Amino acid sequence: MARLEWAWPGGHLEYMESFEGCARREVMEETGMEIRNIRFLRLMNLKQYAPRHYVDIGLIADWLSGEPKVTEPDHVEGWEWRDLDDLPQPLFATLPSYFEAYRSGRTFWDG
Repeated sequence: MARLEWAWPGGHLEYMESFEGCARREVMEETGMEIRNIRFLRLMNLKQYAPRHYVDIGLIADWLSGEPKVTEPDHVEGWEWRDLDDLPQPLFATLPSYFEAYRSGRTFWDG
């Protein structure tokens, strides 16, 4: 049984897809929302989910339109807006580095 963790939309790049295009697609597919002004936040060598090993490209964006809805009920229980200082647990392993990058400007984590 998979461990449930809190996270935000994300996923894998499709062949020949840009990082920006992937972010737009994943957010739309998973939440029904549109985003804009997508920009780099941080890069992480993610080793916490062995035997898988990922490079996580952290992006940040501005909300454009739509309200969060569950579009993939087999993968997501629900979406909710939360304050950065009031987050549920357990968080997906990449999230603490996103928050630190957002607050500090640090852009690389070796995991």
